[in-house]
Amino acid sequence: MSTEHQRYSTENQSVTISEYAARHGMRIVRTYEDSGKSGLNLRGRSGLQALLHDVKQPNPKFSSVLVYDVSRWGRFPDPDEAAVYEHACKSRGIRVIYCAEPFNNDGSLPSTVFIGIKRSMAAEYSRELSVKVFAGASNIVRHGFRQGGIAGFGLRRQLVDEQQNVKGLLSRGEKKSIQTDRVVLVPGPPEEVAVVHRIYRLFLEDCMPERVIASVLNREGIPSDTGRAWTRGTVHQILTNEKYIGNNVYNRTSYKLKVRHVRNPPEEWVRRDSAFEAIVPMHMFVQAQAIIAARSQHLDDDQLLDLLRRTLQKHGALSGIVIDEDEDAPSSSTYRSRFGCLLRAYSLIGYTPRRDYAYLEINRALRRHHPELIDQMAANLVSTGGWTVRDPLTDLLTVNGEFTVSLVIARSKPTPAGSQRWRIRFDASLLPDITVVARMDPGNQRVFDYYVFPAIDFIPDTLPTLEDNGFTLDAYRTDSLDFFYQVAGRVSLQDAA
Repeated sequence: MSTEHQRYSTENQSVTISEYAARHGMRIVRTYEDSGKSGLNLRGRSGLQALLHDVKQPNPKFSSVLVYDVSRWGRFPDPDEAAVYEHACKSRGIRVIYCAEPFNNDGSLPSTVFIGIKRSMAAEYSRELSVKVFAGASNIVRHGFRQGGIAGFGLRRQLVDEQQNVKGLLSRGEKKSIQTDRVVLVPGPPEEVAVVHRIYRLFLEDCMPERVIASVLNREGIPSDTGRAWTRGTVHQILTNEKYIGNNVYNRTSYKLKVRHVRNPPEEWVRRDSAFEAIVPMHMFVQAQAIIAARSQHLDDDQLLDLLRRTLQKHGALSGIVIDEDEDAPSSSTYRSRFGCLLRAYSLIGYTPRRDYAYLEINRALRRHHPELIDQMAANLVSTGGWTVRDPLTDLLTVNGEFTVSLVIARSKPTPAGSQRWRIRFDASLLPDITVVARMDPGNQRVFDYYVFPAIDFIPDTLPTLEDNGFTLDAYRTDSLDFFYQVAGRVSLQDAA
């Protein structure tokens, strides 16, 4: 249930399902519920995820799943997604019964046709609702009201009723509770507005780039609107967001049907100019946009490299920080995007860093590779009958609810003699039960082999280093993780028999 519509309230669904079970002599042993959750995808649906997990267990302790109607699996943009989840139940011998549908889900041609139509109707409902919601939100913006999002530093959200009477300020995280109420932006505390004006003066008059301004504010102990330290991005947002001159702009980006984030072109933006009281003078805002636009104008490769040479001549050395702090040069991310990495850009202008920084680019590539290997491990564990839960912050995997696994990537490093060495850095803070080390090949392009270290053999005081990597460590080496997946896998008692 995504909203409190009477028909689909979880309470009403529960009543209908309970009545169906009583009429057919069934006993409800477990209930899975997703209250206030969107049905557009599986993300955030802890109830449905728990059901699918329990269904895969050797003994789920239930023989049927009672669902209110076909749309309660979810109104997925792709109707086949609901079919996958229903099939996951049926493949384990568990019936799926729709209590409020006028047909039996018995696998007959009529029921198959009806279910397919219902799934398509659920998907179409989501598409139609998305169009209506976007139209309603756009209309609200055109009338000068705020549509979602935090206020931002120096601004506050003010609640007004349908007659535009002020009802008070909304704190961070608070939402309006009456449908006819609306939200507008108003100037925040005077001390915050003064900081906003100072940011513009530092940028326009003192020619400070965003990163330097952030450093100034952090040194003075001035917190941002989130209470965290200032960054280049938070300062840049104040310098570029039109809400500071009172304009209401919506649909810069979209996430329709929760399929993918899209950055929309300016002609698709929905706007209302002078909707709120401005806290930044128009001429200052226009000057800032002109500077930023001139700084970020499109340059070809030769022009970019010429600017990089000028930065080198000015500072005598190059690094990501030096490039980012040079207001006359594009950001270091521009060079990484255009040339693949900073080291390649350096080589094109004939600059060789005093220190070999190649490992930085290698480490950056390995960090990007880490979540891919985690996903691959999780998928292989599932394919062998196991299941995993992944910590979104640490990437620690909990396997079958029984033990935890941490993945470490060991970079290959050549020695002066020409041989290869790998250094393992265990993340002892996670205290995993098993640490899987993926040792990279000499080119650091693919996994060379693996080490599987159980925590019982490697306590923090005796963590291994590869200086003494002998027979004892080689005993944990494996060319692939197939055996590990087989050991962690699960099969039903019936399949095992």
